[in-house]
Amino acid sequence: MKQIFITFYILAKDIFYILCAPIFCFNDFIVKPLWSTSLMQKVRQWINRWILSTNHKQIGFMYIIYGGYSSILGVLLSAVVRLQLLIPGQELVEYQVYNNIVTAHGLIMIFWVVMPILIGGYGNVVVPLQISAADMAFPRLNNLSFWLLAPSLEFLLKALIDSDLGCGWTLYPPLSISQGNGIYFAIFALHLAGASSLIGAINFIVTIVNMSALPFKHLPLFTWSILITSLLIVFSLPVLAAGITMLLTDRAFATTFFDPSGGGDPILFQHLFWFFGHPEVYILILPAFGIVSEVIQYNCHRPIFGKKGMVSAMISIGGLGFIVWGHHMYTVGLSLDTRAYFTAATSIIAVPTGVKVYSWLATMWMSNVRVYSPAMLYVISFIFLFTMGGLSGVVLANASIDVALHDTYYVVAHFHYVLSMGAVFGIFAGFYHWIFRFTGITYSIYIARIHFLITFIGVNLTFFPMHLLGFAGMPRRVPDYPDIYAHLNYISTWGAISTFWSYLFFLFLLLYWFVLKKPIYRCYNFIKFFYYYDTFSIQALEAWNLPENKKNQLKPWITQKKSRSYLFYVCIKYLLKKFGNLLIQFFFFIIKVLLVYIPFFIFCLFYTPYFIIKLFYIVFKKFFTSLNAIING
Repeated sequence: MKQIFITFYILAKDIFYILCAPIFCFNDFIVKPLWSTSLMQKVRQWINRWILSTNHKQIGFMYIIYGGYSSILGVLLSAVVRLQLLIPGQELVEYQVYNNIVTAHGLIMIFWVVMPILIGGYGNVVVPLQISAADMAFPRLNNLSFWLLAPSLEFLLKALIDSDLGCGWTLYPPLSISQGNGIYFAIFALHLAGASSLIGAINFIVTIVNMSALPFKHLPLFTWSILITSLLIVFSLPVLAAGITMLLTDRAFATTFFDPSGGGDPILFQHLFWFFGHPEVYILILPAFGIVSEVIQYNCHRPIFGKKGMVSAMISIGGLGFIVWGHHMYTVGLSLDTRAYFTAATSIIAVPTGVKVYSWLATMWMSNVRVYSPAMLYVISFIFLFTMGGLSGVVLANASIDVALHDTYYVVAHFHYVLSMGAVFGIFAGFYHWIFRFTGITYSIYIARIHFLITFIGVNLTFFPMHLLGFAGMPRRVPDYPDIYAHLNYISTWGAISTFWSYLFFLFLLLYWFVLKKPIYRCYNFIKFFYYYDTFSIQALEAWNLPENKKNQLKPWITQKKSRSYLFYVCIKYLLKKFGNLLIQFFFFIIKVLLVYIPFFIFCLFYTPYFIIKLFYIVFKKFFTSLNAIING
């Protein structure tokens, strides 16, 4: 009897430990550390500094980091698109998935990469500093605008995962109405991103108008570009919000705004969308214009040529952008007079754009330009490639030519030369121009030039062949093509692969500059000093690239000529003094893991299945024994 009791006691104890193992682990690994006052204080400080921050610089950094995270998704999606088009006839992804990827790529790069970095990131950090304002006019609204944008991308990804985004980034009905329910998430994501942009734009307008210590004629060109961009957002985004809300009601509440059977018109949505869509192009490119102006006047050591003309040109571009939306709709059946008007109005936009290009060139003319500065390399490339994109835009402005080239790869090449090589090159130029002022971190100019060279070659190899594909009649948004287009698509895909590798190279550079550079530099200096300690001299130390305070700390060691073992002893003593308590805690934690947790989990891993099988065996044996007794009884 005693043996049976002991057996049941041991079994109950084992069951108790098995059931309570997650509780014990949760207590040891999560609850106890969280009760630590120092850790909780650090968590609270981190939340107050970043999550609840109202500082314009920190909010700007969050925008830049968020835009960088979104760019990873956008670049990966574009890589999938180009790999699908590497050779004709292959099916890397299903056709509906391909259409989803194309839509998500366009929306992410516009609303979650370029706008957050150029406007929310650079604008938040630089504009208050340029106008000598303490902060933005509404700091809490500034924080709210970021936290409205942050979760919106997840709703778009939900629609992408559900494969309900196969209608293109323009969301044209009736195709968008016939998609699955995931389109609701995409519409909600656009509403959140639009609300974020509207709040930020109003904040910028009030800040620049009411808090600037400079008169308007002395405002820097980057501040002017942000002000004009904010006005474009305020006037254009509500139209997009109205259009996608009407689309939502057509789907959810059976209204007929865009349904011809109920008296609606699907062309109405195109008018609403492109009334927002064309100013959106200038919303994306005007901040890049401001960055280019800042970089040129800094690297040319002179003020920008014709500043009043530059400001007038930006205002003209913003105003004309609202009256040319029809050139996206030449194929919907517009009347001859209407097409003639939009052709003329679109061609006029080339005039203020040309004023800006010639002013930049005049500033660089006969000046001591630092041509090989990474920021300046991006700016010079921006001027050349944006001019090429503008020239192809003049071609597409002609209604007769656009009818033939509409929805071909010529259009894709045009807007990627304007945006992929315009806005994105502006982002890189601003990064290399302001990164030291933002963070105090320096970078290798030679490595930055290598990154520029790979990027420049990659994007041109990607998008220049698309002009020829468009002239040959290859339609866009189609995941397959005849063999006659194979060679140009092959070149374009390898250019996209080169661009993707340049992007990975840039991510590695960011990791090195921001995370690994200082620790690696310190370790390298310590090892070098320790290795050459016996032959080191004051002259060698002076020639060493170290701050003066570090040199002053090392000079007594060289003059006293202590033994190398004594130097090693002092270093170990310093490390133990600084990290001794932490090392002891870590040592005992490792001991506890090795002697307690790992054996316990191994025991549970092997014993639990045996115990469960044995338990089921006993239960089923008892059940069948009782059943057999009932049948035979």
